[in-house]
Amino acid sequence: MSRTIAVGLDGSSESRAAADWAAREAELRALPLKLVNVWEPVPEPMMEAPILGADTQQHWSERIPREAAARIRGRHPGVEVTVERRTGWAGEALVGVAKESELLVLGSRGLSGVGGFMVGSVGLAVVAHAERPVVLVRAGELASSEHASDPSGNPSTDTAYRPVVLGIDTKSPDDSLMEFAFDAAARRATTLRAVHSWNVQPYDWYGPSTNLNLNSQLASEEATALTEALRPWRQKFPAVEVVEESRPERAADQLLDASRDASLLVVGRRIRRSPLGAHTGPITHAVLHHAAVPVAVVSHK
Repeated sequence: MSRTIAVGLDGSSESRAAADWAAREAELRALPLKLVNVWEPVPEPMMEAPILGADTQQHWSERIPREAAARIRGRHPGVEVTVERRTGWAGEALVGVAKESELLVLGSRGLSGVGGFMVGSVGLAVVAHAERPVVLVRAGELASSEHASDPSGNPSTDTAYRPVVLGIDTKSPDDSLMEFAFDAAARRATTLRAVHSWNVQPYDWYGPSTNLNLNSQLASEEATALTEALRPWRQKFPAVEVVEESRPERAADQLLDASRDASLLVVGRRIRRSPLGAHTGPITHAVLHHAAVPVAVVSHK
């Protein structure tokens, strides 16, 4: 693995937004940026069509990253930018790119009126199989979107970053997930909102007053578990302000609600190898389709 930020680029508005986000992240991390275009060869029967011919496709697959690289170098002169072209099915090729990189960034189409993601088959396949962090960025994401509004209420990059939101399972908090979220907050000099959800137990047969006491005790235990899970990371990143949120709510709903005022949402994906294939998990799947901010998916065992 090389310490490189990689981004999949196909010329679409969402991939351009992803490239811009990746360039900003490369600047924050002081890492080089690699623009990757995957060339999927045209089936032979289609090569005879003048618009879809191999020469035309090759021309665009070379022109798109070259022009994007020039634009990014102009905006981010301190970032080293390279271009790479790969051949094959995009999903498989990008999983390979992720394996070689510190972080892979992909574009995802925004849904008008919903403000979430339209995650295509390639994006889902990469998230489900990559074992390095993958960030999905929707079309229309701007640098100012990551920052609080200025005093007049207008978007600005001169204000502080919005918080980083972390979804955490206190029963098995993963080090790679925790480190990614704390590091992201530290580099942005912003707050980390650590979000934990739990289920209210069905104590109805004990009576209302007993139910209330038992659920209050459970709430205290869950809050304590969250504090303990975060304790070593607070010590490792003492400059990061941490806000703990432990509530009896559906995890996806709580994360989506918290992400409305965030710069980045960080969630985990447990790596499972089975005959049924890889998957993203229900919570990660939900936030990928409905979050209105960039989503970082950190795979872990």
